[in-house]
Amino acid sequence: MQGSLSIDRMCYLAQVSRTGFYRSLAKKSPAEESLEVRSAIQKIAIEHRRRYGYRRITAELRRQGMQVNRKRVARMMREDNLLAVQPRSFVATTDSRHELEVYLNLAGRMNLSGINQLWVADITYIRLQREFVYLAVILDAFSRKVVGWALDCTLAASLTIAALEKALVERQPPPGLVHHSDRGIQYASRDYVAILQKHQILPSMSRPANPYDNASCESFMKTLKYEEIYANEYSDRHHLRANIGDFIERYYNCCRLHSALGYLPPEEFEQVASPGGIYGATMSFFRHREIFRSDVGLLIDGKPTKAGSPDHRLDESPAGYSLAGWSPPEPASASPAEHQFEGDGVA
Repeated sequence: MQGSLSIDRMCYLAQVSRTGFYRSLAKKSPAEESLEVRSAIQKIAIEHRRRYGYRRITAELRRQGMQVNRKRVARMMREDNLLAVQPRSFVATTDSRHELEVYLNLAGRMNLSGINQLWVADITYIRLQREFVYLAVILDAFSRKVVGWALDCTLAASLTIAALEKALVERQPPPGLVHHSDRGIQYASRDYVAILQKHQILPSMSRPANPYDNASCESFMKTLKYEEIYANEYSDRHHLRANIGDFIERYYNCCRLHSALGYLPPEEFEQVASPGGIYGATMSFFRHREIFRSDVGLLIDGKPTKAGSPDHRLDESPAGYSLAGWSPPEPASASPAEHQFEGDGVA
């Protein structure tokens, strides 16, 4: 830009050091740097329609090459009134009071290594001005990507079936996929289970009043309501359907940073994740001291004998499951004379 003069020659003519010249190029005033960060925060907040909190905005700034602190981002957002929309109360819609068959909880025992190993499903309600509508979604538990969803004005099994069929067309999963849901009648219906069996999908259901194994789907429902539903007003069901479709397919799956994925969008996470899923998921059935318990044996000579039955999750027995066919192991000797019981208590 200065003709044929070199940096050394210009520094000599201006009587300044070359080190000082380079330092002045890289140095910015605090006010200028703060203004740049604030401008980037406002741009991200507006682009994501105030759905992002300060943690995700900090992660996005760092993805853009800015080294900023979360506390500083939160302070700037508070000053500019850009904090995310505050949450509202959650209402459950599950009706598990039915006599249909329920299935063993497999999701809590799975260690995932790839996509299409575990799907989680759930239903939520959305209130419009003149009616209630219901949304059914299915997520891939590995990448948190929404693979199927359906919206209707009824809670009939046709709602969940529509979401399932959309997910099957979208992903075409291999046999052995585990489908996890609550014990609602929509997921336990014969038509729904028949579709799972047709595609060799294993059904799995949560324990009563225990949503923790379905937490990723519950988290998505919360995100959808806080960042989309509560932040907008919809004229009718068709308007809502268009907005939800845009939120799920163009924003949540493609753009929104997910904290559980190392602040990557679900689709990007699937692309960069290791293709270890070819080996399938592993399962753990015996976690003795964590969530399993054994029957307590007899106290002989002040010491407990071996457990009277194999380790078993007593609160997750499927319908029709029974321990009647199991018999405890016989002791080494059946003669009571070989043992001395202490005291008058019952062993």
